[in-house]
Parts: sequence; C-alpha cells; structure tokens
Amino acid sequence: MSDEGLNRKLAAILYADVAGYSRLMSEDEEATADTLGVCRTVFDRLVGGHDGRIFNTADDSIVAEFSSPVEAVRCAKEIQAEIGARNGELAPERRMQFRIGVHLGDVLVDGDNLLGGGINVAARLESLAAPGGIALSAAVHEHVEGKLEGEFRFEGEKSVKNIAK
Repeated sequence: MSDEGLNRKLAAILYADVAGYSRLMSEDEEATADTLGVCRTVFDRLVGGHDGRIFNTADDSIVAEFSSPVEAVRCAKEIQAEIGARNGELAPERRMQFRIGVHLGDVLVDGDNLLGGGINVAARLESLAAPGGIALSAAVHEHVEGKLEGEFRFEGEKSVKNIAK
C-alpha cells in the first residue's frame, strides 16, 4: 500500500472492546460467544441507525465510523444503555461490559477499511474508559458539548502508549 493510492478524510471513530473478555472466555467460551453475538446485533442495529458503519471487528473489538461526532456519541450512549439493560438478565459473573472510545480525527481510506492515527487514538481512549463507560477525545467533546443530554466529566490530559499528543 502506498500513500498515492490512499485518500484521507475526517471521521468520528467509535472503538469498543469487552472488559474482562479473556476471563469470560476462559470460564465458558460458548456462553461468551453467544453473548457477544447478541451484543454485536445491538451494535449493528444502532450503528446503522445513526448513519454509521462498522468497518472492522476482531474477536471482541468493534470499530465503526460516523460522519458526525454527535451521532457517534449518541450511538455509544444507546449501546451502553441497551447492553446494560440486557446484562440485567445475566448472572453478574457472565455480564458483558464494553469500554468505548470516541475520537474525531483524520484517517486513511483503504478500500472499505480505515487506517491511521485517528483509529489509534480511539483505541487508546477505549482503554481509558470504565467498563460500561465512554471516553471522548477533546475534539469530540468540542463538537457534542451542548448538543447532547448528560454530563461530561473532564478528567484531564492523559498519556497513552505511542500517542504523542
């Protein structure tokens, strides 16, 4: 792949990953796979309902793009609410909680896939989120402040692996 064949665009990236996935899999692979399948249907429906698209999945991670950071955060909030409600039906040790990071950044377009720093920042934000929570970059917060219900808590600047700023 060379830079000549790739285009760039600005995208809101939602990066989600299951907290404690390895533990869940080690305890009961089939039940975990079934629960993950149910959660993925939630993601599919809600991401599509907010004019987004899932462009990458690997095991327990889901990565989606949106043209609007407001829609990306709305979607993230709805995902967490719906999966949280579904978790109420499961034994506490079998509950599947996602951490979600949302970033607005420049990405490389490679066919149907997106690459680059914008994706990496969203992934690092996901790792900062609490299980069942959402972490936003400052760029996303700037666009959603005053447009969405709920409180946003500034937790200060964070250092993350391999991201300079």
